[in-house]
Amino acid sequence: MDIPLDVDVQCADGRCGRSTYIILNPATEQVTHLVVRERQAPHEERSVPVGWIANSTPDVILLDRTKAEFAERAPFEQTEYVQTDIPQYATDPKLTMLWPYVVPVKRIVDEKVKRIPPGELAVRRGARVRATDGRVGRVDEFIVGPKSGNITHLVMRERNLLGQKEVCIPLANIDRIEEDTVFLKLDKKSVGSLPAIPCRREW
Repeated sequence: MDIPLDVDVQCADGRCGRSTYIILNPATEQVTHLVVRERQAPHEERSVPVGWIANSTPDVILLDRTKAEFAERAPFEQTEYVQTDIPQYATDPKLTMLWPYVVPVKRIVDEKVKRIPPGELAVRRGARVRATDGRVGRVDEFIVGPKSGNITHLVMRERNLLGQKEVCIPLANIDRIEEDTVFLKLDKKSVGSLPAIPCRREW
């Protein structure tokens, strides 16, 4: 089963948004959630269990839940208010010359944080892919087993002097996955020798 990113996501009763991230357990390589950006304003992102995915193609993901059920999911990002020290001169240009004698004052600022379960991480389309000797491409999508939910392949978009191609990399060739980077066990030469052919999708 494909889990493509940056594609339309359809609920049982209509389109609900676009896929933006997958959330996975890096220890088990198991995908646990899909993050979907709402179609309607305010365009919040919500994470849904991967078990909600009824089917998918490279262009669309179909969920077996309604738009109302999707809307009940907690936002992927939430606002947290933190207290921080901001120098007084930052709010009054006339006091700039008094630095460092200006006493910092307390301000309450809001920060957006992603709601990711402990021990898991979010991977987006376009995350870097690195071979043992340097960067080779970007994440295009993941392929997971329909029953286990474990990643079986990474589909990487590779750029070279001749343009770009999609390369299907088996899980055995992935060393580790971090939020912004997937690290391979292969070097650039080995990655370049992989055929640019579609993976075998299991449904």
